[in-house]
Amino acid sequence: MANNKYRDGRWSVPGRRAKGYAEERKAKVHKWGTKEGKELTDYEAGMRSGYLQCQNDHGGMFKYGQARDAGFSKEEAGAMSRKPWKEIKGIIEKAKKGKGGK
Repeated sequence: MANNKYRDGRWSVPGRRAKGYAEERKAKVHKWGTKEGKELTDYEAGMRSGYLQCQNDHGGMFKYGQARDAGFSKEEAGAMSRKPWKEIKGIIEKAKKGKGGK
């Protein structure tokens, strides 16, 4: 399977994603990615209603916030927010303990 630069664990602020997806649904055409310019299927339009993306965005925001609270820089927290929680949980907890947290 080829690498897809749009599937690297990115998340976005939910409002921004919603705005972009609303534009795509209105135009009924992909605005970015490998399918740019192609018509949206009913399934893809439904996905852009946002439930699954919303879960991903809120998870990313949570991980970013936890990393920032632990004392990581914005760049480090951004990189950590794209990784699975299992990978970063121990790192964040260790940093919080070293910082005087729980």
